[in-house]
Amino acid sequence: MNLYRKAILFAALVSMSTAISSGQSINTGRHASEEIRRVNAAAQVLEEVMATPDKGIPEDLLAAARCVAIVPSMMKGGFLVGAKFGKGVATCRTSKGWSGPAPFTIAGGSWGLQFGGEAVDLLMLVMNEKGVKALQANNLRLGTEGSVAAGPVGRQAEADTDWKTHSEVLTYSRARGVFTGIELNGAVIKQDDEETRTLYGKILTFRRILAGKIAAPEGSERFLSAVQKYSQPRGATSNGASADASRPTGIQ
Repeated sequence: MNLYRKAILFAALVSMSTAISSGQSINTGRHASEEIRRVNAAAQVLEEVMATPDKGIPEDLLAAARCVAIVPSMMKGGFLVGAKFGKGVATCRTSKGWSGPAPFTIAGGSWGLQFGGEAVDLLMLVMNEKGVKALQANNLRLGTEGSVAAGPVGRQAEADTDWKTHSEVLTYSRARGVFTGIELNGAVIKQDDEETRTLYGKILTFRRILAGKIAAPEGSERFLSAVQKYSQPRGATSNGASADASRPTGIQ
C-alpha cells in the first residue's frame, strides 16, 4: 500500500513539474512575442513618419545618422510623457549593415513640449562617432555625455548644417498626429537587460549588439528593412553600392 501511494505521489510530482515547465515556456514565448511587437511597432513608427517627407525626418539626416533609436507608443510598457519612462529599440551602422535591434529603456530628464499624459512616439538619431560610443557605453545621459537637440523636420536641414558638427543626438516626438523636434535634456538611455534576454535568448552587452557582432533575431526583419530603406543616401537604389552598404545583416 505504501509503495502504491509513493507511486501516485511520484506521478503527481512529475505531472506538476511538467505543467510548471509548460507554463514557463508559454510565458516566455508570450514575452518574446511582446518584444517582437515592440520591434515591429518601431518599424511602423518610422514608416508612418517617413510617408510624408515634407513633414518627416529630412532624408539627408537619416542618410548621415550613425544609429537610429525608436520608442513606440504601446498599450503596455509604452512611452508616457507624464511618467517620463519608455522602452524602445536601437540599431547602429556597421561595416556590414545595420546591427540587430538592441532593447533599451529611457527615463527622466526634461522633455520640452508636453502633451499631458498622452502616449507619444519618440525617435532619436545618433549623428557622430562620439554619440555612438556614448550609446554603446550603456549609460548615455542626453545633454551630458551626449549633446542633444530637437531635430529639424521636413526639408529644413538642407540649408542648415549645424547638426553635422554640433549635435550628437537629434530627437523627435509624435503625438496627436503632430511630428516635431523635441527637447530631451537629462534623459538616461540604458540597455534593457530583461528584454535583451527575451529577444536574443541570453544576456548580451549593448556594445556587442550595436557593433553588429550578434546576428539579428528572427522577427526583426521589418524594423531593419525600414531603417535601411530610409537611411540610404539620396538617389541610391536597392542595387546600388550605397544601398548594399546598409543591408541589415547581423554578423556573428
